[in-house]
Amino acid sequence: MTAATIGVVPSARPQPVTLRQAFWVWLRIALLSFGGPAGQIAVMHRILVDEKRWIGEQRFLHALNYCMLLPGPEAQQLATYIGWLMHRTRGGILAGALFILPGAAAIMALSWIYVLYGRIGIVSALFFGLKAAVLAVVLQAVVRIGGRALTTAPARLLAVAAFVLIFFFAAPFPLIVLGAGVIGWWSGKQGNTAFRSGGHGGSKGTTVADADTLLGEDLPAHARPTWRETARTALIWLALWLSPVAALLIALGPDNVFSRIATFFSTMATVTFGGAYAVLAYVAQQAVENHAWLSPAEMLDGLGMAETTPGPLIMVLQFVGFLGAYRDSGALSPLVAGTLGGLLATWVTFTPCFLWIFLGAPFIERLRGNAAVAGALSAITAAVVGVVLNLAVWFALHTLFRQTVMLAIGPVRFDTPVLDSVDPWAMLLASAAVFAVFVLRANIFVTLAGASAAGIGLHFLGVLA
Repeated sequence: MTAATIGVVPSARPQPVTLRQAFWVWLRIALLSFGGPAGQIAVMHRILVDEKRWIGEQRFLHALNYCMLLPGPEAQQLATYIGWLMHRTRGGILAGALFILPGAAAIMALSWIYVLYGRIGIVSALFFGLKAAVLAVVLQAVVRIGGRALTTAPARLLAVAAFVLIFFFAAPFPLIVLGAGVIGWWSGKQGNTAFRSGGHGGSKGTTVADADTLLGEDLPAHARPTWRETARTALIWLALWLSPVAALLIALGPDNVFSRIATFFSTMATVTFGGAYAVLAYVAQQAVENHAWLSPAEMLDGLGMAETTPGPLIMVLQFVGFLGAYRDSGALSPLVAGTLGGLLATWVTFTPCFLWIFLGAPFIERLRGNAAVAGALSAITAAVVGVVLNLAVWFALHTLFRQTVMLAIGPVRFDTPVLDSVDPWAMLLASAAVFAVFVLRANIFVTLAGASAAGIGLHFLGVLA
């Protein structure tokens, strides 16, 4: 039987690439990374696996599996992981930082525009259309992740349980994901395939074998660090992450807005397991309801910005930090405070991502093929479907209705819409966006741009308040 017969691409291994050559490829990936983690991972797969053949299908999925188990944005961490595999720590920093920078610059510019001109009718109308379409984006994420993860009855049951726990009982998100991971780990360890899932963003055609790629199948030398090297890595990245947090707490006290931004986003970086949409669910709940840094509508505006700019979807957190500091600027200019708050949120969120990769990837590389790890990933992904569905319901309530009320029956507590507060224009735009995404199969960027244009059109027709 030939390689072509079993669907494996037969080819000579690519030639090694320098860090400078890798720079341009990672920059290209960063500039093309629109539309959330599913689209970003698909772009990486197409370029790194199918086009460049730097890494094979199975090794790509193994790296993704680890990144899905981590707190934080899986797409950025995957880029860091593959960069580290290829060019050690320098390669990981290059790939991970390039993945962040275009989006960070774009969101910062949009944050300035938002606070300076957001109350102007045409800008407000643009964001009105944008946040109506975001609901379609999140629903698409539910379908995409669910189609991959919910292939068995136990996986579907786990997703339903996660939704019920978080929506009706306000169960802590980290506890839900931790429980799912334990269930999946135990299942995999017993040899059970109840939570076995498919790929993420992979191609449906031929498969690129690990042996035919630049990285090959072998364990790289830097995946066998000494304990001193491991300790040094941990100390360096912990210091980079936590030193600014400690300095702010000492200098300004725990109640200062910058201290609260630093501690909140540092905490988020350690508890938001399950990928980018899981991060959004946590931030939306905490930043809006507990810290009151922004309103639900503003959170949707920020998500719309992140969906239409390159880089990690959770770059919306920079917008959250910006508004939090902008509105509590103290002796600083609001714009200066907002800029510092946004940059601080970005730093304490993404610095730990490098720590998780540089500290854990050597160990994970030695666990390729471990059934328990694969089971934990699949179970967590199934639970995340329920969490993302909760996020979609939350967005729908605050986008399509002008008012909601909290209904409490014993331990059950959940938001319900005030039906006569429905916003007919938001309902129309959201329905059109859902139709475009699910029926017409329209590109996400095109859908968001079209909804924004429709919002501006409604403004000129004089139908928006």
